[in-house]
Amino acid sequence: MAFKALIEGIAERGYAVVPGAVPPSLVRALRGRAREVDALGGFAPARVGRAEGRMPRTDIRGDRIAWLDASSPAPAELPLFAWLEQLRTACNRELMLGLAEIEAHYAIYPPGAGYSRHRDRFRDDDSRTLSCVLYLNEGWRAEDGGALRLLLPDAAPFAVHPRGGTFVAFLSADLDHEVLPATRERMALAGWYRRRALPP
Repeated sequence: MAFKALIEGIAERGYAVVPGAVPPSLVRALRGRAREVDALGGFAPARVGRAEGRMPRTDIRGDRIAWLDASSPAPAELPLFAWLEQLRTACNRELMLGLAEIEAHYAIYPPGAGYSRHRDRFRDDDSRTLSCVLYLNEGWRAEDGGALRLLLPDAAPFAVHPRGGTFVAFLSADLDHEVLPATRERMALAGWYRRRALPP
């Protein structure tokens, strides 16, 4: 059901939001894994830019991140990677997006931190095709803030509250978006399905 709703939304609007897309047990396991990685010092301030030009810019984004290793996932992450692979296959079959792999990281935003308006695809690299976010927060309320705002070209912005288990997917090249500050710590898993670069 989650895959059907995601694919239909992407096909019709360029984005989809599915609350409860993954089981609560997986959300809890991933939240616990993120806490474990954080306790071991595995998170670092997020940076903006590419290659040698990447640098921390807390005026643009204030999260800390830890990359997932798809080649050697932690036990808590195995069901996630299996689910993401099924979604990749379904998107390729139904939408012909040519998705080849996914890169993903945990993200923790402290209270008051956000991420200014941006687009996920780089100007000189079009491999990022489908952006995804899975929220890991527990007991989130709308008044806590921290919404993801999708800035739609022909409509009012669409806000997604970061409630645990909600999965968001949108075409990386098409939508500007931003993360609004929250009054409490905000946790998510963000990723990008990439297609293989064409040979020159």
